[in-house]
Amino acid sequence: MSNDQEELNRETAKLSWSELEKHFARGSVIKVEKGMDLIKVAVIIKQDDKPALEKMLADGTVSNASIDDAKLWNECSTEFWAVVLAPWVIVQAIDTKLDS
Repeated sequence: MSNDQEELNRETAKLSWSELEKHFARGSVIKVEKGMDLIKVAVIIKQDDKPALEKMLADGTVSNASIDDAKLWNECSTEFWAVVLAPWVIVQAIDTKLDS
C-alpha cells in the first residue's frame, strides 16, 4: 500500500446523510459507485491523475453528487464511507442490506 493509500485509509470515516448534507449543499461531494475502491479513487484525485479521473468521470463510476442522489440518500437515510480531500468529500454509499 502506498503512503497516500495508507494516509487516506486512516482518514476514512463513516458518515450519515445528515452529516454529509451540508457538504452537498456546498457542491463538494464526489460520489464513487459501488464496486470501485474508494481509497484508490481518492488517491487518483489527490495525485491529480487527470487521465484516470477523466476516464472514471466518462464511464460514470465517479461523479459529482446530484440533486437526485441527495433526494434518494435523504429518503433512505443512507450512510457512507467518506474521505475528505479539501475542498472535496469523496463518498461511497454503504449497502446497509449487506451490513446487517
